This record gives sequence, structure tokens and C-alpha cells, in this order.
Amino acid sequence: MIRNRRTFFRHIAAALVIAAASGASPARADAGFQNWINDFYATAAKNGISRATYRQAFAGVKTPDPTVIEKANHQPEFKHKIWEYIDSRVNPYTKRIGQEMAARHARTLAAIERHFGVDRSVLLAIWSMESNYGAILEKDDRLHYVPRALATLAYADRRRAKFARTQLIAALKILQGGDVAPRNLTGSWAGAMGHTQFIPTSYLLYAVDADGNGHRDIWNSVPDALATAANLLKKNGWRTGETWGYEVVPPANAAKYSGQTKTLGQWAALGFARPGGKGFRNPGMRAELKLPSGGNGPGFLMTRNFFVIKRYNASDSYALGVGLLADQIAGYSGMQQRWPRPDGSLDISEKFELQSRLKELGYYSGEVDGNFGSGSRAAIQAFQAQNGLTPDGEPTQHILRALRK
Repeated sequence: MIRNRRTFFRHIAAALVIAAASGASPARADAGFQNWINDFYATAAKNGISRATYRQAFAGVKTPDPTVIEKANHQPEFKHKIWEYIDSRVNPYTKRIGQEMAARHARTLAAIERHFGVDRSVLLAIWSMESNYGAILEKDDRLHYVPRALATLAYADRRRAKFARTQLIAALKILQGGDVAPRNLTGSWAGAMGHTQFIPTSYLLYAVDADGNGHRDIWNSVPDALATAANLLKKNGWRTGETWGYEVVPPANAAKYSGQTKTLGQWAALGFARPGGKGFRNPGMRAELKLPSGGNGPGFLMTRNFFVIKRYNASDSYALGVGLLADQIAGYSGMQQRWPRPDGSLDISEKFELQSRLKELGYYSGEVDGNFGSGSRAAIQAFQAQNGLTPDGEPTQHILRALRK
């Protein structure tokens, strides 16, 4: 069973993380870091953290986490084009896995939906966006012991020090509350934890024990993780039974309205129509116009629930990705309009086709997921080299046409 395999890998990865944190490696203690940990207890104590909890949290932690520092210093400074972002998160692979998870966890999702009033497809889309349905929890290089990671940021990263101190106090409160043992308190380099990637302060605000075992466990319990996400959305104003927004075909003068809020009926009167001539279910509902690719691309009229999703992650692109993927998981059609991509580039269906053809011809052995990482690009280069083409590894219409032949 996949669930058992994931649990096995999580336990192995967590053991490796704790071994590193506890000084099992021959690395020598960092005196400055040790002094910082000792000094920070005064702040922790003022926030109700006992000496016993503090000692337990940092038992054996001798050095900063070097991979945390590396990841913090190498965050990408560029923005992906909106179609690149959406392609990587809303595609046939994420839709298929989402629908499989919907069937596997149907009873849990139905119970959460009844209690919190949040549509199950939205929760599945968030789960996909945050941890690829829990798959990242299997990857050693994505897991860090949270107290050590946050102490590292507080000690070594001035930009994130205040954030890290706040999150570290919250992480210590989680430990003191008994929901999780230190060996299981793992997360991202910045402290985002579990299937639904909650930072410690958000965990304290919204975590739910949905499976009734007496612990709020977003690391190992899918019911707890999804209910926690639903609780966040509900407490931030989710409107049951309402959509997140509508794709619309913008009229020629759409750009001047970008960012404005009107009723759907008023938008319709201005020439904003849904693809295929569909009407708006509630003309009196207010919505804000978003043009994520400018006036030449598709438009979206965003309703209240879109902005509630942004309380989970403040990015417009993130909330749009959740909405579009949720619709596809629920069985609705995807976007009807094309993004204004550069000439020669591929849309998401073509990306899947290119990977599939490379796999059929024996050049590629990875997952057909529409994402072109090092494995996919190496496969393209190998195909190009064997067919007299410039081996640049770029996925283009030219390569797809060559593969079709």
C-alpha cells in the first residue's frame, strides 16, 4: 500500500534528520550557536516554555543546519511566467492523483466537508500544491528538524531572524503540548510542516485532531492535515457553496479595469463573458478582475473565496492554481483559453506528449508530469544528439514535431 510505504519513508527520513540534529555526525560543536541557544532560553521561558521542554528540543543539537543556510541563501530571485507556474501545478498528473486521493479518502473528505463547509476538491488542491499529496515527506533533502532549522535562521540569517524566533517559540509550544515527539517535528528549511505545510504559529491557531486519537498530527494523519487546512479557510471567512472565481474572455479595453471590483452583472454589461457563452450563476456577487498575463491573455473574476485561499498563501498565482486544480479534480473542464506563450513554446498537453514520446522511445525513464527538470532535459539532449539537432535540451515545438516523426 502506498500509505504504508510513505509512512516507512517518513520514519526513515525523520530518523536521519534527528541523527544529524543530535550530533551523530563527527561535526564539532559551534560555540557561537551553542551560546545563542543557551541565551534564547530566557525568551522561551517568558513565553511559557519549560526548561525540560527546551532541553528536550535541543538535546544533541551542536551546530547550525548547513543545508538550511544554503537554501535560505539560494532562493530564486526571478518570477516564473504565470503559465509556467500553472503548468507545473495544474496538469493531468496532479488532476489524476487528486482524483485518486478523493476516492481513497472519500469518507474523511465527506466528514470534513460537512463539518467545515469547505469543498473537498479545494482541500485536495491545497494538499497537491503544498506537498504533492505528501510525496515531499518521503524526500530526505526536504526534511529538517524544525527547532534546529529555525534556530539556524534566527542565529545566521538577519533577514529572517524575527520570523524564525517567533516560529521557534511556536514550535517549542507544539512540543510542550505533546502532539508530536521531537524526532517527528520535521519540516521545510523555513519550518513549514506536514502534508499541508503549516508553519508553527499557524499550526497553533488551526490544527485539528480529526482522527480522534488525541493528537493533532499533520505529519502522519491525512485527516488531521486536511481538517487543519479546512479550519484555516473556514476561520478566515470561507463561503460554503460558492466558487473561487470565473475564467472570462476580456474585451479589448480590459486592462483599464484590472484590479477593480464590481458585481458579476456589471462585469457582464462591460463585455466580460465566460468562455462558451456560459452565464454567471449569481449576477449580484462581487468579484475583482485579475489579468495575470496582461491584457492579451485570459482574465479571471475573483470572488470572496479566492481571497480566503490567499490567507493560506498570499500569492495570486498560488490561489489561482488552487482554484483551477480544484475545478479539474471535481470533474469540471480546465481553462478554455490559451496563455500568451512565446512562439515555439509548448502548452501543458504538449509537454505531457513530449515526455511520453521520449519515454516510449527509451530516452526518458522518469515520471510523465509535465515538469522539465534535469532528467527530462537530458533526455531531450540525448534525442537531439542522435538526430543531428543542437543538443540544448529545450522543450520546444520543434522537438515535439521531430518526435512525432
